[in-house]
Amino acid sequence: MKITVIGAGHVGATAAYRIAEQQLAKKVVLLDIVEGIPQGKALDMYESGPIGLFDTKVQGTNNYSDTADSDIVLITAGLARKPGMSREDLLMKNATIVKEVTDQVMAHSSNPFIIMVSNPLDIMTHVGYVRSKLPKEKVIGMAGVLDSARFRSFIAEELNVSMQDINAFVLGGHGDSMVPVVKYTSVAGIPLTELMAQEKIDQLVERTRKGGAEIVNYLKNGSAYYAPAASAVEMIDTIVNDRKRILPCSVLLEGQYNINNIFIGAPVKLGKEGVEQILEINLDEPELEALQKSAAIVEENCNALSTLLA
Repeated sequence: MKITVIGAGHVGATAAYRIAEQQLAKKVVLLDIVEGIPQGKALDMYESGPIGLFDTKVQGTNNYSDTADSDIVLITAGLARKPGMSREDLLMKNATIVKEVTDQVMAHSSNPFIIMVSNPLDIMTHVGYVRSKLPKEKVIGMAGVLDSARFRSFIAEELNVSMQDINAFVLGGHGDSMVPVVKYTSVAGIPLTELMAQEKIDQLVERTRKGGAEIVNYLKNGSAYYAPAASAVEMIDTIVNDRKRILPCSVLLEGQYNINNIFIGAPVKLGKEGVEQILEINLDEPELEALQKSAAIVEENCNALSTLLA
């Protein structure tokens, strides 16, 4: 197994280190356009192997030829948000970057999985799918895993319980229109609505929607990276080890939830074939409408890129 991480910034470097430490690949390639940065970070990671007890080879590079024959490519390249910016503000700049990255990836690897992290997430996943021409099962966006983790962490904090006992789904686009599904949120099997007042639930839902912006506002110059990296690596682990886990990911819907030809967050079964099943769960009417509204926003932004992707 060879895994390439495109982008040696905070998200990419953190993800590369977790992949190496968990020994999910025999070789990890960390690529960035800035000379010296991926080489230095990769060497630093590799030198931690005797302490972390892993033998994964980590290589830093500026050349896409070193990514040849990758099994999985994690794309984190792009500009980070600054305070006051929405994910959509990054649309055209990052679409251009992701287009060029995907073209280079496919010039050296014939049939990789592509896991997208770059923002705006759902739209960049669409860009990766169009440019790569890979089967839809092999192009997956990391969004719902992260958003669900944030929702779960806020619930755990509020109830003072272990995060391990909390199950939650956040569907829809990775942005302010995301849809935390309270109906399927529970603590050790107990519905959240039996443990928390609706007013508090609504507050946590809104905090989840603004979770990325909350961190951006603290950092001032940068965005979240520990949780996004951990979320992406959880997806990689699920594919590499064929775990058949049910995770919310940005995938191409073709009629599910009455949404067509749009990448949007939905519950899927992930395994060695990538997206092995899209689960169409029973949503209440307001939740279904919110999911479809979220998809419409993604579709509008994707349509704005039609010339770029032609």
